[in-house]
Amino acid sequence: DLLGRAGQLVNAENFINRIPVEPDAVVWMTLLGACGIHSNLQQGEHVAEHVLELDPQNAAAYVVLSNIYTAAGRWDDAA
Repeated sequence: DLLGRAGQLVNAENFINRIPVEPDAVVWMTLLGACGIHSNLQQGEHVAEHVLELDPQNAAAYVVLSNIYTAAGRWDDAA
């Protein structure tokens, strides 16, 4: 969470990938939220795949991803 809030999104994802336990949807959702805060579309799409793979019914992931698309001006993808 701290790395994501600081804008260190790549470092945050690297950390998640190195932890000794399998990250769950909550861990990935935290990083997706940071991608939204920092409007990082490319990484946000990648992280959303992890969230939705683990929890396909996670409505918040769709909302955050839609907000990222909107911020990037990709209105068709946001719908």
